[in-house]
Amino acid sequence: MKGSTRNSKWIKAPREALYRAFTDPAALAVWQAPGDMTGKVHGFDGRVGGGYSMSLYYPETDPASRGNPEASRGKTSAREDRFTARFVELDPPSRIVQAVTFDSADPAFAGEMIMEMTFEAAGEGTTVTFQFRDIPSGIRPEDNEEGTKSSLDKLARFVEGRAA
Repeated sequence: MKGSTRNSKWIKAPREALYRAFTDPAALAVWQAPGDMTGKVHGFDGRVGGGYSMSLYYPETDPASRGNPEASRGKTSAREDRFTARFVELDPPSRIVQAVTFDSADPAFAGEMIMEMTFEAAGEGTTVTFQFRDIPSGIRPEDNEEGTKSSLDKLARFVEGRAA
């Protein structure tokens, strides 16, 4: 059975600024990679039906980088999670829906995962909510939640003007 998760965070920024951070490839490369990971956007087409290809890289200090294949964490290679996100819906500045496919030979990561982001005005800021559906069986929902929380923290630092 495929999993689902939901995470929200209030961020002191207007909806428009947050929406832009999700639709600007340079911004995505800064904040979307969770924790100590880094990101690189390979291509970007900001229209419905378009999307982007992105790699998330585990740090050099990750055990998988030191020749321990049993510690490999990447879905694409030992240190890389590469995916393609297709824009299913773009409703500025309220909502973005993406269909995400991982570049992996492992059938546990196969299929399309739906990632929906909503931006709701809340006082002096915005509540950003990530809803994931159809999470591949190779991704534990609790790991997805933890990664999303980390990315939301980086997003907040990015749009609030602090270093991500």
